[in-house]
Amino acid sequence: MKTVPNRADRLNAALTAAFAPSVLHVTDDSAHHAGHAGAAGGGGQTHYSVLVVSAAFQGMSRVARERAVHAAVAGEFGPVENGGMHALAVRPRTPDEHAKQAGTAA
Repeated sequence: MKTVPNRADRLNAALTAAFAPSVLHVTDDSAHHAGHAGAAGGGGQTHYSVLVVSAAFQGMSRVARERAVHAAVAGEFGPVENGGMHALAVRPRTPDEHAKQAGTAA
């Protein structure tokens, strides 16, 4: 099995496997949280935001979608001092919702 070196790559791989997204953006927001208690001792890679556009979200509530995303990457969370992720901001959308947000037809 190939070792994936950084958290962004691991998040990308886990979310791709779980949702087969048509759009996936993983952003490391850690630099914006430097000095925050949740970033202390983590050496970066502690705060992320993701946009996941997937037909798998069709019929799911926003809460159910966010829970599914968090479940897919649960192994990344943990104490920051042990290298764990502290925070994940999630934007889960269906392809139709994403097209409406972008102002284009699906």
